[in-house]
Amino acid sequence: MHDDDLPVGRILSRRRALALLGAAGATAAVGGTVFATSSASAEESTAAADVVAKPEMTEGPYYVDEGLKRSDIRTDTSDGTAVDGTRLDLALIVSRIAGKTVTPLPDATVDIWHCDASGIYSDIASEGTEGHDFLRGYQVTNSGGLVRFTTVLPGWYQGRTVHIHVKVQTTGTDGNAYEFTSQLYLPEDFKTAYLATDPYAAKGTPDTTNDSDMHYADIGDQMLLQPTRNGDGYKATFRIGLDLSDTAVAADDSFSQGGGPGPGGGGTPPDGPPPSGSPTPPAA
Repeated sequence: MHDDDLPVGRILSRRRALALLGAAGATAAVGGTVFATSSASAEESTAAADVVAKPEMTEGPYYVDEGLKRSDIRTDTSDGTAVDGTRLDLALIVSRIAGKTVTPLPDATVDIWHCDASGIYSDIASEGTEGHDFLRGYQVTNSGGLVRFTTVLPGWYQGRTVHIHVKVQTTGTDGNAYEFTSQLYLPEDFKTAYLATDPYAAKGTPDTTNDSDMHYADIGDQMLLQPTRNGDGYKATFRIGLDLSDTAVAADDSFSQGGGPGPGGGGTPPDGPPPSGSPTPPAA
């Protein structure tokens, strides 16, 4: 299987996070104030109890710093084509947790990236996709800590359950760069249903479920999206709470020295190229 994203930093359980927020925070918003702004819909507003410090992981071998600021990441800017797949509108709300206080985190850079319906990542030499940038992009959080992305539901590849990578970059309380990287997952029944539809069905039955994925076992229950129907596609909102004083989490999340493959990268992952049975690069 791919050596794709090992857990790093401090893993803070939901119970521990709620303890951090305090007993009052477990039943009511901090100071009686709901964490939301006019920039977020009522559906996306949240009380403090819904915002927990999330566990993180390394960025894995497929991160590329494209520097591509955009909300809709479905298009490959190299040729203007859009990837196939079921639309997903993803809202991410980033907050800062300090003691018992939870506040929106503005001006944070939020990257997401994931594979296409056939399990292929863009701009990766071993995938045969150098020079392409589909399903990659970043946004900057607004005053309410909110960013929105339009993408497609991801496919799967050998040895991993379906996932979306997310990276948040901001400044820590010590004035140094702060980088949080993790993965978002999908409920097993939801995933099974859409992977049986076109264009995903051509890939066949996934070899890894959530329960059999070693990385999901570490953090998956805390990073689980709950998509709901939105026209012909789906939508989901997820809240990420960060402790900006946690220097262990703030450290560089590069997969290997020099970063991952691509423009800012360090080339082949430590365990070598993807194993036999990995996704075949798309035809030229």
